[in-house]
Amino acid sequence: MKEKAQYVYPFLYVLPAILDITDFLNGIRNLCLAGYFPLCFFGTERRELLCAMAMAAKEPILLRCLFPQDTQYQSLSMEFPAFHLFERELWEEFGIIPLGHPWLKPVRFPRDCRQSMEQYPFFSSESSALHEVGVGPVHAGVIEPGHFRFICHGERIEHLEIQLGYQHRGIMNLLSRGDIRQKMPLAESIAGDTAIGHGLAYCSAIESLCNVSVPTALQTVRLIALELERIAMHLADLSALAGDIAYLSGQNFFAALRTAIINSSLAICGSRFGKRWLKPGGINYGLSKEQNSLLRSTLEEAGRQIERCTRAMFADAGVLNRFDSTGSVSKKAALELNFSGVTAKASGLAIDARCDFPLSGYANFSPLCLDSGDVFARASIRAKEIEQSLDMIAHMLSTLPPVSAKDSVSLPPPMPDKLCIAITEGWRGRIVHVVKTDSEGGTEFYRVIDPSLHNWFALALAVRNEGISDFPLCNKSFDLSYCGTDL
Repeated sequence: MKEKAQYVYPFLYVLPAILDITDFLNGIRNLCLAGYFPLCFFGTERRELLCAMAMAAKEPILLRCLFPQDTQYQSLSMEFPAFHLFERELWEEFGIIPLGHPWLKPVRFPRDCRQSMEQYPFFSSESSALHEVGVGPVHAGVIEPGHFRFICHGERIEHLEIQLGYQHRGIMNLLSRGDIRQKMPLAESIAGDTAIGHGLAYCSAIESLCNVSVPTALQTVRLIALELERIAMHLADLSALAGDIAYLSGQNFFAALRTAIINSSLAICGSRFGKRWLKPGGINYGLSKEQNSLLRSTLEEAGRQIERCTRAMFADAGVLNRFDSTGSVSKKAALELNFSGVTAKASGLAIDARCDFPLSGYANFSPLCLDSGDVFARASIRAKEIEQSLDMIAHMLSTLPPVSAKDSVSLPPPMPDKLCIAITEGWRGRIVHVVKTDSEGGTEFYRVIDPSLHNWFALALAVRNEGISDFPLCNKSFDLSYCGTDL
């Protein structure tokens, strides 16, 4: 059983003393060896490096230093692969070179740099026995842009390289401008299918910086919204997985059940994706006694139908034949590369912010895990989390009095010279928002780490030695965000 958390969440800091680069890197190495993992590692316009190292049930440890004078340092990635994307971002944004980095390429590209994207240094082979297959960035269907470059031996995938960065909306810069208390529409747009997850992380950070607490009943409504989003998106993924293997009854039934869930959000706040439901200081839409009763009955009926559909799908020999042992990711890789969410839990890692960094209302939560790391495990975890979230919402609603949005609290100006780290378990995994105020309470920087940033690499690992025809199935089993990595 995990140690009980002994901290106040979200995490609020006065910036620690500036270390020299050697002490900064040694401090990170020592924390990694002690079992900590990086929540964030990035540079700022003030030419500082910031790193937050975390461990379950403990307050993250914050370290900072100035940029190295010769704009280079010894890479952490060879020893601790969890840093490989963070170090690539740092090089991309500020030109700081991590010496010895094993795969130093851009993560994304700045706006209007098409020539650079066309000259991206893909891994290649001169062997006549191998051939390359390119997919995207324009895809068949309504999907965001991303390019996949395969190296194949016949039909077997030897290597996949994923190139993102075709959107680059500049959301983090926009979040840093103007009154930070008025940025909820931007936070909800970080990844449109995770409006509640990112919105809740944003609200938590802003409320902490403004030194206000949200009433318990309003926080419970927020958690209900978060779990509804998790249920809806897991149902969408089960539908998509069923469609990819021509299990058409599953595709249609799960899609219809998802509609029932998102229509519940629509009935409460006017948005199927939960937009405008939350706001810093509370909520825009409460839950009356009648709405509570209707939501409970809707979810009870949906739960019965979901249970029947999942039982049928996972008993189907054709489904199991396609899911089982396809696209496996090992526990070792998941741990070393800092995966989270379903990606990590399907590989045997009990990693979940609802347990590790719990918001009030998530008492006694335990994450669900499987250890095969394949499509079957990822699909099964989604089905199990749907059931878990339905039970959680039922319990919350059973003890929740009528809630009015009028009970939301007003926000004073943010406190000056503070840094806040807010962590939320979105349906894809761990969402991290890092916000720093300046000496006047304005926003010095706003950093977002979407779980897709790390988890995309899991897809590249999963498809190795798989048939290229199984790529869509593997891809759907992760269901990662293109725009969530391009902020």
